[in-house]
Amino acid sequence: MKELIEYIAMSLVEDPTQVVVHTSRQGASTRLSLHVAKEDMGRVIGKGGRVANAMRILLNVAAAQTGRRATLDIEEPQ
Repeated sequence: MKELIEYIAMSLVEDPTQVVVHTSRQGASTRLSLHVAKEDMGRVIGKGGRVANAMRILLNVAAAQTGRRATLDIEEPQ
């Protein structure tokens, strides 16, 4: 699941070296946190959050195939 989000994010951003995905697991649930460069936030979120929602849907499908649940948080750069 982590690799899926990394692949999608790296395909969207201008600076793929800044893409970092952290994973934490709690029981049957997985939480992924995506960090990108400040300049690339708009590309990852998309107009009206459409790109972010599409990434979450794909993540949920991949997680469901393995019998897990997954959430994606896009963290604000500092």
